[in-house]
Amino acid sequence: MKTIRVWCLLVVMLIAAPALSLAADVADTVFVNGKVLTVDDRFSVAQAVAVKGERVMATGSNAEIGKLAGPQTRRIDLKGKTVIPGLIDNHAHFMRAAEYWDREVRLDGVTSRKQALEMIAAKARASKPGEWVLVLGGWSIEQFADDRRGFSKEELDRIAPNNPLVLQLIYFRIYTNTPGLKALGIDDKTPNPPGGTIVRDSKGQATGVLNGGGAVRVTLAKLGEVPMPKMIENAKAMYAELNRMGMTSYIDMGGRGFAPKYFEPVKALAQQKALTMRVYYHLWLEPESPKDVDAALATIKGMKPFQGDDWFDNLGYGETIYFPLHDSTLVEKTQPSAENMVQWKRIAQAVADKNMTLNVHAQLRGSIEAFLSAIEEINKTKPVKGLNWTFSHVDQLEPQDLDRLRRLGMRVQLHSRPSIQGVLFHNVYGDTAYHMPPLRTVQDGGIHFGLGSDATAVTPSNPFYTLSWAVTGRMIGGFEVNQQKLTRAEALIAHTRNNAAFAFREDAIGALQKGKYADLLVLDRDYMTVAEDQIKDIKPLLTMVNGKVVYEASK
Repeated sequence: MKTIRVWCLLVVMLIAAPALSLAADVADTVFVNGKVLTVDDRFSVAQAVAVKGERVMATGSNAEIGKLAGPQTRRIDLKGKTVIPGLIDNHAHFMRAAEYWDREVRLDGVTSRKQALEMIAAKARASKPGEWVLVLGGWSIEQFADDRRGFSKEELDRIAPNNPLVLQLIYFRIYTNTPGLKALGIDDKTPNPPGGTIVRDSKGQATGVLNGGGAVRVTLAKLGEVPMPKMIENAKAMYAELNRMGMTSYIDMGGRGFAPKYFEPVKALAQQKALTMRVYYHLWLEPESPKDVDAALATIKGMKPFQGDDWFDNLGYGETIYFPLHDSTLVEKTQPSAENMVQWKRIAQAVADKNMTLNVHAQLRGSIEAFLSAIEEINKTKPVKGLNWTFSHVDQLEPQDLDRLRRLGMRVQLHSRPSIQGVLFHNVYGDTAYHMPPLRTVQDGGIHFGLGSDATAVTPSNPFYTLSWAVTGRMIGGFEVNQQKLTRAEALIAHTRNNAAFAFREDAIGALQKGKYADLLVLDRDYMTVAEDQIKDIKPLLTMVNGKVVYEASK
């Protein structure tokens, strides 16, 4: 009897094996009849792509991919539409931005001042009296084609008479209304905040304009605490909006005033398996004094990156190393002092000693030269090659820097801040700003680089705005601001495959290849052939992350 039972079991297994094998070879979803830009090493173009589970099963012809479909496979007829890998932002500040997301009006890409006022007015009408209405960066006066004036207290009172209103312009100005001045505790006798100015009229009354980084910091500090359940809800809504724009992964760089609470919503969503984006981050500690550096060194000593997963993980340390040396391109020159460089080097040395990656904020010539020299000194006793240290922004990087970067094994992140700040760059530097940042120099120099935004305060979040700026050299609103343009293929590679390496996930994301995660976009027009001035207007019809659709445009 035992022999018979074993024999019957073998027969069942032999009968079932082909069916099991067939099931293993059947895709969950196939996209056919399209133009699939794989962004692999050869920038291959296919007709179709198959997805099984969380990964790309195959790319190829319609016939090849069609063979992978079964009765339960979802078939998506692209009807000629273009598919690209999900876009990766190598440098943004979204964790912090989620705090007040429900109170915000985003003016990203809006080219009409009239429309901007209408959007703010609509938000005020939809808000309860006394609730903040916020526009926390991502726009500039120069992007408005119809009217490039600032905003007066009187007109802001008209559109939001019952709500305190804050319009943050980059990091150097606040526009507010009468309820806003009251909520901020500003009256005719209020002294200027450190590092800021309360602009007053001839009668000494506050005009509603607050200038300077100090004024911005004081304003943001008075917006109030947001309960954690609301912050989690805001983060989920923000990531859904980024999915709608075409973003599937990003690297968070903390930011001024960053606090541990900003990690909590992402942790909660990760634990709930409710993240719709891959979120990686560099630890930002913001030391401002030697005593702060002592505390930072203790934290760095205990750091253990890469303890997360492909959804949420710490990569290393940065972007600001020592805050007194945090430079700004809107300031013409910087010259790091020897005293401050001692503290900067203490942090960098500690990161090197831990064999961790370091992201270094460096915009201006003086910073780039000083930081490169310090890293070269560290490298003499503790080699950094192989640690993938990275410079962020490098607006004034010059050709002679490339060999130094190459010898150190360093990489570069370039960001689309000129997409709204380009005219401001030109106001400070004249025609030199046409080469800030030096996209073409870096591309031709063979340095590994990627494109990102630096959103949300100093740039828009939409990755197609970044691609548009890189290809056309034009800011939102139309001004030509950069002449070091990239080709469409170069820009797309820099925003996908190249950026995957900054997250140490080049084997997992950034291209549509067998075995990589199925993070992809179906576009409403062909990125490679649409008129250049329409690249910024491209919209995903579908966004897939990890093999699941996280956004699909309504029919």
